[in-house]
Amino acid sequence: MGYNVKALTGINMDTKKRDHIISELFKIDGVREVAEVTGRFDILVTMYSKSLDQMHKMVSERIGRIEGIQSSESFIEMKSRAKAMPYMPSKDSD
Repeated sequence: MGYNVKALTGINMDTKKRDHIISELFKIDGVREVAEVTGRFDILVTMYSKSLDQMHKMVSERIGRIEGIQSSESFIEMKSRAKAMPYMPSKDSD
């Protein structure tokens, strides 16, 4: 696939524009998941890109320009580890 860069972006937003913001986020190629969360962010966005430069453009030119977004902070995944959970099916089993 070639989407080697994964990032989580925490977003603070004007909650009156919640539906608009979520709709606009899903229009961006590479945005895979939007989760409403508790804590210091209103939503967490999981996204993928082919390069760091493409990720930079996604965050600064697309996400940063959505009306109602007040601030964002992105976390680039450097390395990932996962463990099997007995109550969750493996991604490999279909």
